[in-house]
Amino acid sequence: MSASSPQQDGPGAGRLLRRPEVEHETGLSCATIYRQIEAGTFPRPRRIGRRAVAWCASAIEAWKQSRPFNDG
Repeated sequence: MSASSPQQDGPGAGRLLRRPEVEHETGLSCATIYRQIEAGTFPRPRRIGRRAVAWCASAIEAWKQSRPFNDG
């Protein structure tokens, strides 16, 4: 493996999610996602084009795992 491409582990590793998919995966609205980004409590997206951003699926999965689970 070359030094420029780090090893990816697990399902979806290296996959990029666009905002609608992030909203679906997290249950958060667009406004809440960006508020949490500004507060430093949600992963920042990476720019994939002039007017497009996406999140690493692994970062979203790690964020989901870090959330407290409420059973009811």
